[in-house]
Amino acid sequence: MFAKTDELKVLRDPVHGYIRVELQVIWDCINSAWFQRLRRIRQLGGANMVYHCAEHTRFSHSLGVYEVVRRMVSEVPDIVAALSERDKVVVMAAGLLHDLGHGPYSHTFELVTNTSHEEYTCRIIEEDTEITRILNSAAPGLAKEVADVIRHTSANPLLSQIVSSQLDADRMDYLLRDAYFTGTKYGEFDMERILRTLRIEDGRQLVVKQSGVYAVENYIMSRYHMYWQVYYHPTARSFECVMNALFRRIKELYGPANEEELIDVFRPLIKNRPLSLAEYFRLDESSCGYAFDVLAGHPDRIVSDMAGRIRDRRLFVYADSTPESIEAVREKLAACDLSEEYYLGHDSVRQNPYVPYTGQQDGSIWVRMKDGSVRELSNASNIVYSLTHGPTNDDNKIFFPRELAGLD
Repeated sequence: MFAKTDELKVLRDPVHGYIRVELQVIWDCINSAWFQRLRRIRQLGGANMVYHCAEHTRFSHSLGVYEVVRRMVSEVPDIVAALSERDKVVVMAAGLLHDLGHGPYSHTFELVTNTSHEEYTCRIIEEDTEITRILNSAAPGLAKEVADVIRHTSANPLLSQIVSSQLDADRMDYLLRDAYFTGTKYGEFDMERILRTLRIEDGRQLVVKQSGVYAVENYIMSRYHMYWQVYYHPTARSFECVMNALFRRIKELYGPANEEELIDVFRPLIKNRPLSLAEYFRLDESSCGYAFDVLAGHPDRIVSDMAGRIRDRRLFVYADSTPESIEAVREKLAACDLSEEYYLGHDSVRQNPYVPYTGQQDGSIWVRMKDGSVRELSNASNIVYSLTHGPTNDDNKIFFPRELAGLD
């Protein structure tokens, strides 16, 4: 039903060895302008300010997710039997395209645009773009089916579980890939064992055999450590703090009356409306990097300072957020005539490495026990039970200019 490429295409990959493509629709999506745009968006945003080798992109991650999905639908016997050929193509395309709508600097720009990357992803897939035409030329209605998997409204819930749940291709790739490129070995886990122990329950629910619980525990712990050591690193959060301050200042200075004075790539961001896809296509880290360099010479003191901080990695330092630390920084800001609104940032993060079933069937990891019963993971693993019932880790920080840290 689906045309194959003239030969098997293979792409070398440091995480998966080879990424294999034999369907023309997948190959055409990879070679589309929208997918190639992901080469210009790094995977880890602000964490690249901490881990100097974290230069990998959404492009390589998306290919990795596709490869994990491809292996699941071709190597896991229960999944092979449970899915039709069309389902397999739909879920492979969804894995490949799931991050298509990401803006620059990871999730930072979601706060700037007030729109989730999933929303832009579905728009790119469905709103008569090159991607829409590629998918629907391969099979009528394919674009909507792929978007439905990403928005978790697919007629077959198993497809969304494969791409995005709590034990999914997306997380399996980004944990291994991010661990590789940041050099954080504790982010590694035994993906091969997880794939070998995956099963399907009642034709619609992804589960893992009891013998695979140890590998899943390792996966959960890897996720826990990666969040605290990489994704929530205070320096990465400082980068986001400075960038948010820059765009808040831009929105304060510019409006419809003088928007023409603003650099082109950032002009749509002050309108507080969804960007057109043409506008969104231009937002990548190459265009933003140029814009930051230009804004570093802006006549407004705050805009030029924040843009220069981003360009030159002169980020804010941080301290634990307490009434005493906040008051001390406020006094220093006042002494230096610096606006608290822009030069004192607050951020609080909390991380649960695993959240048990709360209403959505694909919202938990399920374990098929040796007696044939199915249990939610925290009821099958003492380690995961301890994590879910123990105290929740959180981290409250304030961020402020480094030059204030040495003031008495």
